[in-house]
Amino acid sequence: MKQRKDNMTAHPWQEPAHTRRKARATIVSLVAFALGVCALVLSSAAMGAAAPARSAGSLGARARSVNVPNTPAGRQLRWLLGVAPLLPLSEREISAHFDSAFLAQVSTTELNQALESLGPPGSAIRLVSLSEVKVSSLVGLVEVGPNDYSVDLALDATGLIAGLFFKPVAAFVPKTWSQLERQLATVAPEVSFLAAKVNANGTCSPVHSLSPDSPRPLGSMFKLFVLGALANAVREHRISWNQQLTLTAAIKVGGSGTLQNAAAGTKLTVDQVALEMISVSDNTAADMLLRLVTRSAVENQVRDWSSHASLDVPFLTVSELFALKYNDFPFLAERYLSLSSAERARFLVSTVDKIPSSAERSASSPRDIGSIEWFASAGDICRALAGLATLESEPGLGPIDKVLSTNNGGIALSARTWPRIWFKGGSEPGVLTLGYLARDSRGQSFVVVVLSEDTKRPVQESAAVEIRALDSIAGAFGLLG
Repeated sequence: MKQRKDNMTAHPWQEPAHTRRKARATIVSLVAFALGVCALVLSSAAMGAAAPARSAGSLGARARSVNVPNTPAGRQLRWLLGVAPLLPLSEREISAHFDSAFLAQVSTTELNQALESLGPPGSAIRLVSLSEVKVSSLVGLVEVGPNDYSVDLALDATGLIAGLFFKPVAAFVPKTWSQLERQLATVAPEVSFLAAKVNANGTCSPVHSLSPDSPRPLGSMFKLFVLGALANAVREHRISWNQQLTLTAAIKVGGSGTLQNAAAGTKLTVDQVALEMISVSDNTAADMLLRLVTRSAVENQVRDWSSHASLDVPFLTVSELFALKYNDFPFLAERYLSLSSAERARFLVSTVDKIPSSAERSASSPRDIGSIEWFASAGDICRALAGLATLESEPGLGPIDKVLSTNNGGIALSARTWPRIWFKGGSEPGVLTLGYLARDSRGQSFVVVVLSEDTKRPVQESAAVEIRALDSIAGAFGLLG
């Protein structure tokens, strides 16, 4: 499979695919930032949550050859097993195999990204076993490179694919901190981790950590700081949640989200834009709000919560980051990096902001993730999530809870034990970040953060990597609760 383009359509940058959608997101979901992480779900049904895949048999029993049944479902499976050389699939190819209800919810880009994410570039899909075979559905076990998935495929009445569910198998949720550390070491060469209790005064008390004070690139997790600046502007009555914003063609940004596809002139309230920014990591929404609250206000918010605020001056918009990384690279980026902070701010306005998105060219390898990004440590992110929890408790700031809880990132935690879960993650080639704040049934709140980076190759070469990170976080909450 080819490397998936995680957060952006035109650019390989965004929130982890698994975290991008929740209810509406069970369409294309890599449960782990979106963009949850225990499964990749493709379905035309408006499912509130994906049903767990049924057992597909033992991984140890590798049949020498498995016959694909000559049924409608089998014929679609045979096509699916051969898609690797065809990726990315054309709209014509996709429409020949998926029903209209499915395609009404899943774009060509999303489907290709989901399929490409199953394994490292060039990985074919190999059928290992079948555990359930019906005329219009089947359940089996497939191998994609080094990764194993149970696959559940269902057809509509015309024989087109209406539901496609991939679930990574052999997941492991650590039961001790040492197991968790060993698992995180397989995610990326550089990983920071923090599991902390949030105190009544909004501070974080670490319970277990790995390099919690090392600043790392954030990907879409930067949007927590934009949300914080927005909340403070609402608190100070400079902005209201029901204030209307107008979507313009100039503000549209590719990648994560749906506002880029909405008509120019569309009216949205501030709370609607904030919900899009966090729940589906909408990049256009992020730039709309960043420009609304102003760059300086976001930089002030970073100073309040981060010990590494100087690394985020000037605080980039998504469109600016894209221009620097995907236009005339590395020349524009090198020119930017040669400037002082004040000179960079002027350069963004005079040059970078004038570059059309049509001039940008995507890339799949890490680019300047240690210098052109948004940065914070795991401890900084804990302070940001705890700070948002403190703000949310104040009069008029209740919408923060809906914004952060609509997408729980696919974390497999008991709703009875953990009735409130907040999530934000992010990724680009070489970067994978996941952050959760959860309140337990006793009213205690905890934060778990994983920040990982690899300067040489994409961290999330497959869904399995994100899942190991998410399983580690689930294990951490189990140890905390």
